Amino acid sequence: MTYERWDRLVEWPLAAASVVFLAVYAWLVIGRPGEAGQALALGVTSAVWLVFAIDYVVRLRLVPDRRRWFVRNLHLLALVALPFFRPLYLLRLVALLGALGRVTSTAFRGRVILYVVASTALIVGMGSLAVLDAEQDAPGALITTYGDALWWAMTTVTTVGYGDLYPVTVAGRVLAVFLMLSGVALVGAVTATLASWFVERVQLAREAEKAARAES
Repeated sequence: MTYERWDRLVEWPLAAASVVFLAVYAWLVIGRPGEAGQALALGVTSAVWLVFAIDYVVRLRLVPDRRRWFVRNLHLLALVALPFFRPLYLLRLVALLGALGRVTSTAFRGRVILYVVASTALIVGMGSLAVLDAEQDAPGALITTYGDALWWAMTTVTTVGYGDLYPVTVAGRVLAVFLMLSGVALVGAVTATLASWFVERVQLAREAEKAARAES
């Protein structure tokens, strides 16, 4: 078994495990099940953790330079140690889209846009769930429903920040900082992509103009 073969083999199963974890977490936060439901959720999330732990150990055993791989893949360790980040594994599936498989400037730009859209959706979705989990039972909380949490996450990640809703707990404020930084990064990526597209359009127009002058 090679590392590349293992990576292809577990790509979709790990993505499915991430979806299951996100669904169970949303059920716990929004549905707020009783003791039986919480026990079921704990069993499912434990199984998801085991899947990611096994994947990490196998990958570590398959690489020739384990120390170098460990340093370069700390995000995989985070997927095992920090359950909240497991849905981010879904971003890896973007690379599998055949429409973005060509190594050209247009394909690369499309890949960047798709990553930005997918990242934004995941960050807003997970951020809204996490802030609701932290805030809904806190004294004096303003974010007590998922609708409020989703609205707050969207205004925060887009750097609008109306101020009508804001977290009052330490965990909620830490999440707010994370969303703010993510929003700045996403806006920068979109701006850079659009700027690259405009520069390419201008360059093509100039080349076409030069060719027309040369022919005349």
